[in-house]
Amino acid sequence: MQKIIPFAISTLLGSSAMAAELVVKLEVPKLDVAEYHKPYVALWIERPDQTLAANLQVWYDVKKRNNEGTKWLKDLRQWWRRSGRDLSLPVDGVSAATRIVGEHSLSFAGDSNALAKLPSGEYNLIVEAAREGGGREVVKLPFIWNGKEQAVMSVQGSHELGKVSVQVKK
Repeated sequence: MQKIIPFAISTLLGSSAMAAELVVKLEVPKLDVAEYHKPYVALWIERPDQTLAANLQVWYDVKKRNNEGTKWLKDLRQWWRRSGRDLSLPVDGVSAATRIVGEHSLSFAGDSNALAKLPSGEYNLIVEAAREGGGREVVKLPFIWNGKEQAVMSVQGSHELGKVSVQVKK
């Protein structure tokens, strides 16, 4: 009897939305500029009322001495207003180094800190990029988090971001 109960619990948990996975692909485009700096990027999930549901990642210069890389995070204006200024950085599992030009794939398990408490529903993935000596861009991708629907949404950035897509996998 003891072996059946854990199996039954794991079967029930496995069918919830938490068993899903969120896969984000984003392109950092190659820009023809005199002085190029890798962008700072924030990825977060917001509810339809635009309140923060979860921080996924924040790319910045994590290796600067005395945590000086955080000084420029306020240039990610939307993210900074929604949650950045309230965080004590670096945040384990969220803070990451800036990325080079190219396509980057990020995977977030349903049982990760960011998604474990996310109830089923409609959400938006927000990706914001800002570059020293460059511009700023924000893209928004709607998705449904319920453990059943598997859809891919994508949007093409116009200058600081290339193609960005979000996929919910069961």
